Amino acid sequence: MKKLLFLSVAMIGLWLSACTKQEVGPTSTDDIFASIQSSAARSAADTDPVTKEKCKGKLTNIEIATLPSSITAYITKNYAGAAIKFAGKDDKGQYVVGVSLNNVETGLLFDAAGAFVQALQRYKDKAKLTEVDIKTLPASVTSYVASKYAGYTVKRAGKDADGNLFVGIKNETDHKVLLFDATGAFKEEKAIPQHDNDGKGGKGKPKGGGK
Repeated sequence: MKKLLFLSVAMIGLWLSACTKQEVGPTSTDDIFASIQSSAARSAADTDPVTKEKCKGKLTNIEIATLPSSITAYITKNYAGAAIKFAGKDDKGQYVVGVSLNNVETGLLFDAAGAFVQALQRYKDKAKLTEVDIKTLPASVTSYVASKYAGYTVKRAGKDADGNLFVGIKNETDHKVLLFDATGAFKEEKAIPQHDNDGKGGKGKPKGGGK
């Protein structure tokens, strides 16, 4: 009887351990593609003419929950139901926010007080990704991942308007987004901004609250 009880406890422990391991990592490839999209959105904002002209220094990714209430209220009013793809702040305290609504990407610039300034000019096309079948990725991409990111597997990929490839890779506990140019040459590992996966109540959905 004691032996049977011990075996039952041991099996329950193994089951709980397996469940924990499943919960700590990315839950699906959809989560990984959402990270790819947010990274592409951030890249589009960095290279936009408006950002280059009016922002000071590099943008720093910030938590969506820290956005001023005036910004979340503006987005809720003008882009109801939109998913926030990223939020960033420059050295002057200005905010740049990328939103996605009905498959249309829009970049927004706000001043340090949270007042709307203007929309980004070329963000719409630059931030939109076309998904790429990972089986068709250049050999240089897959070989780079295999040599530099041992233990990671390519899961999803997307291409922007310039042909740049955003590649999502995953191991058992973590995922990353890598950027390659149109020829398949590695450019950089992207910092993944906090983002709303669907705009339907996720952690990044505007609620009119905020800072």
